[in-house]
Order: sequence, then structure tokens, then C-alpha cells
Amino acid sequence: MTDQKIDGWVAGLKVLEDWDVKNVFGIPAGSLNSLMDAFEKEQDNIDFIQVRHEETGAQAAAMYAKFTNKIGVCLGSAGPGATHLYNGLYDAKFDHVPVLAILGQRTLKESNMDAFQEMNQNPLFADVAVYNRRVAYPEQLPKIIDEGIRTAIAKNGVAAVEVPVDFGWEQLDADSWYSSAADYREYPKLGLNEADIDAAVEVLSNAKRPVIYAGKGTRGHSEDVVALSRKIKAPVAITGINFDDYNYEFDALLGSAHRVGWKPANEAFEEADAVLFAGSNFPFAEVTGKFDHVDKFIQIDIDPQKLGKRHFADVAILGDGGAAIKAITDKIDEKEDNGWYQANIDNVANWKAYMQKLENKKSGPLQLYQVFNAINEISTEDAAYSIDVGNTTQTSIRHLHMTPKNLWRTSEVFATMGNGLPGALGAKLGFPDRQVWNLSGDGGFAMTMHDVVTAVKYKLASIHVIFTNERFGFIRDEQEDTNDNYYGVDIADIDFAGIAKAQGAVGYTVTEISQLPEVFAKAKADEEAGRVVLIDAKITEERPLPVEELKLDPYFFSKNEIDEFKTRYEAEELQPFSHYLQEAGLEVKQYKR
Repeated sequence: MTDQKIDGWVAGLKVLEDWDVKNVFGIPAGSLNSLMDAFEKEQDNIDFIQVRHEETGAQAAAMYAKFTNKIGVCLGSAGPGATHLYNGLYDAKFDHVPVLAILGQRTLKESNMDAFQEMNQNPLFADVAVYNRRVAYPEQLPKIIDEGIRTAIAKNGVAAVEVPVDFGWEQLDADSWYSSAADYREYPKLGLNEADIDAAVEVLSNAKRPVIYAGKGTRGHSEDVVALSRKIKAPVAITGINFDDYNYEFDALLGSAHRVGWKPANEAFEEADAVLFAGSNFPFAEVTGKFDHVDKFIQIDIDPQKLGKRHFADVAILGDGGAAIKAITDKIDEKEDNGWYQANIDNVANWKAYMQKLENKKSGPLQLYQVFNAINEISTEDAAYSIDVGNTTQTSIRHLHMTPKNLWRTSEVFATMGNGLPGALGAKLGFPDRQVWNLSGDGGFAMTMHDVVTAVKYKLASIHVIFTNERFGFIRDEQEDTNDNYYGVDIADIDFAGIAKAQGAVGYTVTEISQLPEVFAKAKADEEAGRVVLIDAKITEERPLPVEELKLDPYFFSKNEIDEFKTRYEAEELQPFSHYLQEAGLEVKQYKR
């Protein structure tokens, strides 16, 4: 041991630094003051990012982890600061990303004395956390921080560590701590069972109407998925959270299924006879019956707990999604198109023509579609998009023309509103040289709009587009389908550009299509000059086309029903998938049911 000493929390921060943590999101508080002292002493090595609400901090930490594949870190004071972290931590839990939550606590002598803001926090974090500990004595502080980080990364979850504030000031021997960062190892990729690969090859070789459903577990392997698609003439459906792994121009890209998706994917599964379900946990499978009419179901997953979870698997493959896709491609013979592949390609082309028609309108009321066109016009090839939940999620994966150079992240399964702005903070800190966007509806943005000033304070140049239609649009659309009336979904308008200006950002308001080119050109120049920019787009109220409830096929709907549907959604050119199947000389399976 050495005679040199170090504060307990300085040792704790040095552990974070060893794990390559660059930023910690939070708000100072009395129960965190020893940590604040440590941040001041370590300010050249790690940054404390002061947010205006702990929920913003936790969401930013979770989104940082999603964008960078590194651990996100946030903190909350004893009591209310800690409880404010829940939304962001549950987002991390549901989307399986590593986050360390540091929880403040009163001094040890105040324990169990009903002290100010003292509460028994550990039980409250038992459900959300894969690691949930209270530091028991000062010398344990760096050890528990290290173990928490290691566990969060290993288990892709949340570590909650509570630290009594006095422990952080205790003097420890300077050489008494260490981190295990250099010792950490990822599991090697699982070897594949060749018999399972052979079984998948047999199914796909015999399939007449195969579809590849590529989930997040195939991320980074889109070229391999496309190669298999071309070889076996299977169009590719993807999960909404995997759009940025594919080129928008890929002609056999069906998009995602269900409500937050594309028309071609929803139609293809009704007619498919075999699905290769790779690296996905599609949570709507059972509710929608999306795979009920499929004859053969092949599943690939790296987690044995997921195999058979969403549908009975005729073939189950345990292993890395990309490796399994390559193995199948290597073993399977190339197939001739029997009309199925081209029918899907034609259906995709029809859908894209419809979407682009809406995007390219030059006159009429301002709709969200033209705003996305303006975004596409000025976005850089590697732009990062932080997407709030709701209609913004649904429409961004329809109207952003992305490639694998882009990053697109949202609150995937927990789907918590308000994550767009925190995500932009995390994205810009993780990728300071990239153009970063926050795309939010007015309902979601209002939950975290106070933290525009955080982006301004830390010079996190970014562009924030708010789609304002004075309603919780996604929920209102749900009420149209399920409720007797609309209720509780209309919201008052806000001058978001004015609020942005009040926080030191640049603010623009757009009300007409004709204003878009000039405003977005200015926004790009402002962002390139290092400014935070907000564009408040006052859009119309109409509902985006419900791809899960199509009324296009004359076999199922009357001419009046089809005409009303097409008129409402400006979809005169849209054809049902059956049209392209019949053009290819193929039967329509739905007609026989």
C-alpha cells in the first residue's frame, strides 16, 4: 500500500474512465455532492452532462448506448432523483442495452432514520436492473461500480448502484482500487449445428413463396441478407428497428410488418409459404396472427430462450444471425423466380411511388410527408436520427431514405414518449462529427423540451424537427379503431420555435410547403456553424395510411369502400398485392380461405 490517498468517488470515476465512459448525465444534489467533488477533480478525463430533468438523463444514457454500443451512465439523487430515472432505465431494459444508474443516498449515520429524502431504493430497482446493489462501506465503492458496469455490459441491461454520500469523501489508498475493463471478453460466436442449417436449406429449397424476416440480430449483415434474397428469390421484411441497416433503394425490401411498417410486408405474409425469421422478437406476432398462414417457419436466434417464442419453429437454429444467413447461402442452390419475387418487387415499387408522390407535393396544406422530403434533401450520408415514438416512428421508416451509413434509433419496445431530444444529446456526444437529428411529435417533444438548453450549453449542434398537429396522433388513430369517440388526445399548440430561441437555440416555424427549402437550407447552415436548431412544422391532422387495415382488394371490399379509402389517403394509384400476384399468374391464397 502507498501513503497516497484518493477520494472514494474519485476512485469510482477512474473505474468509469477505465471502461471508456466519456459522459455521465444527471443533476447535482445533496446526496450526490461527494460525486460532484470528484467530477470537478476529474473534469479533464470525464464529463458531467447537466440535464434539466433526470428522466432526460436516463433516456439520453439509454439512447447513447443504442447509438454507440457502449455503456450509458446516468445518476439520480436519493428519492425523487432516483425515481425520475425509471423511464429511461426501463427503456434500456426492454431494448437490452447496458446502462449504469448511480443512485445517491443520505449518509450512513442517517440510514433507517427517516432522514430527508431517504428511502429504501433497492427494492424499487429490483425489476429493472440486472445488478442492484448498495455500497456497504467506502472501500467497496470502486469495486461495486466496476462490477455493476461489467454486469450491465455482459447481460445487456441496467446496473443500479446506490452510494451513501459520505462514502465518496472517504480517503482510500490510491492503489487500492482496480477495474476489470481490460479483462472483459465477449463470448465467441456460437458454432452452428450443420443439421439445422441443412434442414433450413431443405425448407427454403422447396418453398414456393419464401420471405426473409430480418431482425436486429442480423444488423451489420444486410449485404448477406440481400445476397440470400437474390439467390432464393425471397423478398426481405425487416423489423422497424432495423431499417437503417438497409438501402432504401433495395427493390425487394418489403419494410416492416404491422402498424409501424409498410404495406408490402403486411401483404406478403398473408401469401407466403415459408418464413426465415432471423434475429427478431417481433412482439406483435401472436396478437396479429401475422404468421398464422405460413406453412413452414425457420427461426434463427442467438438466445435459446427466444426459439419458438413467437411461433412454432419447424427448424430452429441457435447462433449468430449473420453467420447462419451466410451458412444457408453457401449451401443452397440458386432458384429461378416463379413469379413470386417479381410480384413483391412490383408491389414495393407501387408503394414507394405512392410515398414519394406525397413527399414531392409542391402545393396544398403542409403535411408531414413534405417535411420528410426536406429532411432527405439536406441530410448527410451518415446522418444519425433520434426518433420519438408515435406517428414519427411510423412515418420516419416510411419516408427517410436511409442507407447502412445512417443510424436510426428510438425507444423500441418500451416505446416511451419524449426520447427524441435525449437521444439526440446521446447521439451527438457519441458522434460529434455527424449530423444529428431529433424527429418528434408535439406531444412527445413537450415532455422533454426543457433540455434544448442542454444541447445549447454543451454546444451539441443538432437539428430538431417537431411535427406539430395539436394532438397525440398515434393514440388518436388507435381510438379511431377501438373507441366510441376521441377523448383526451387533443393538445394545445405551443410556439416551439419561440421556446427554442428562449433557450439559446435557433428557431424556425414552417406552415407552408413553399417555406421548406429556404428554412431547411438555413437550418443546415446553422447546424454546420455549430448551432442547435429547432424547426416547428405545423402540419395537417390527417392520419398516415394504416397499412395493417388496408381496404384495397375488390375481393374483400366494395368499390365504395375502396374509393373512400383511396380518397382519404390520397392513394389512387395503390394496388393490392393480389393484383401483382395475378399478373404473375399466381393464385391468391387469401381468396381460398
